[in-house]
Amino acid sequence: MIPMQNMKYLLSCFLLLCMHAQAQKVLTLESCLDIGLKNNYSILIARNEEQISKNNATIGNAGYLPTLDLSAGYNGNLDNVRSSTPRGEATSTDNGVYDQTVNVGVRLNWTIFDGFNIVTNYQRLKELEKQGETNTRISIEDFVAELTAEYYNFIQQKIRLKNFRYAVSLSKERLRIVEERYNIGSFSRLDLQQARVDFNADSAQYMKQQELLHTSRIRLNELMANTDVDQHLVIRDSLIDVNEKLAFANLMESMMQTNANLIKAEQNKTLARLDLKAVNSRNYPYLKLNSGYGYTFNKYELGATDRKQNLGLDFGVTLGFNIFDGNRRREKRNARVLINNMRLEQQQIEQSLKADLYNLWQAYRNNIEMLKLERENIIAAKENHDIAMERYLLGNLSGIEMREAQKSLLDAEERILTAEYDTKLCEISLMQISGKVLNYLNQ
Repeated sequence: MIPMQNMKYLLSCFLLLCMHAQAQKVLTLESCLDIGLKNNYSILIARNEEQISKNNATIGNAGYLPTLDLSAGYNGNLDNVRSSTPRGEATSTDNGVYDQTVNVGVRLNWTIFDGFNIVTNYQRLKELEKQGETNTRISIEDFVAELTAEYYNFIQQKIRLKNFRYAVSLSKERLRIVEERYNIGSFSRLDLQQARVDFNADSAQYMKQQELLHTSRIRLNELMANTDVDQHLVIRDSLIDVNEKLAFANLMESMMQTNANLIKAEQNKTLARLDLKAVNSRNYPYLKLNSGYGYTFNKYELGATDRKQNLGLDFGVTLGFNIFDGNRRREKRNARVLINNMRLEQQQIEQSLKADLYNLWQAYRNNIEMLKLERENIIAAKENHDIAMERYLLGNLSGIEMREAQKSLLDAEERILTAEYDTKLCEISLMQISGKVLNYLNQ
């Protein structure tokens, strides 16, 4: 029977393990993306900038609404006054004459028409609001692609660490066999030293791989904006799942319709056209309304009236036309050039995206073919290693030949791992360029 003290100790250990398991939440790609989209600083900044563009897209900012000002003022004049009759018969001098004026009022100014410039300005603000949304989308898509690539890089580094750990175990077993046979005189000291060198080399490689896995983990924490960038991560996936069913025609069609950079280029072209429209609005007359209501008090030290008060409404309408300002023709020419540049830039982006799509598609197809070959090679390499191990244990194979068989297996594992990750990177890039990268949020 287990003593009560030991029972309490075992129970405490069990509870601690349960708490640790609960604290270590198992992460999937979707959960990592959700955390990052809520906390990543670049995404937060992009969303704040989008909010600014939304706040700016108002009729008041465009100029549709009047302005209403409340003002109050006081003026004083201190003068020495000398006055005389037309013929100079009488002359009077008053020094230190102090006249005062006090006014309080509200004033309304309203531009009713300015050649469609207000309408154009509002359209521009709404287009900038759309572009703010597009910029946020670009930031989110870049983030999703980057985090997805790092997520699978973390898996790749874990698999590679597992492969190196297996290599160390093989080298350790070989070293044990060589030491035993060296002690009974079956193997030479050269065999022993070579086995020890190989074991040390595999151990060093395993230690280096631990560093690479640590770096990937820190990068994942950084992308998710975790406070503790060295936080331990438990990833559910242990394999690099490659989508081998992408279709080029669907990717091309989706890219031309939904690629965020193409959409932004079209928005830039619209903004350039609105700039020209704003310049042309100065060819029309403008109409402005102004009105005020206020109180004015005047106090005079000389004259028949010593005080005067006014309380009332004033209003007026101004109709004008800017005949010449010296810059209109130049601004029109520049606006037309800008429209042409935005059109050329859109075509350049479209051409560049098509070139990238073709290159990525070719790399994607090549990597899939390489992946198929490496899957066949790994089977052959494992069989070759098993046969070599049997012969080595029987003493029919040298240590160097055994090492070559082991190295062939590790190389095959490394090649298939690299092919899987490279194919995944091509897949992620194809999804991003076609505007479908946000699909990873629903995996």
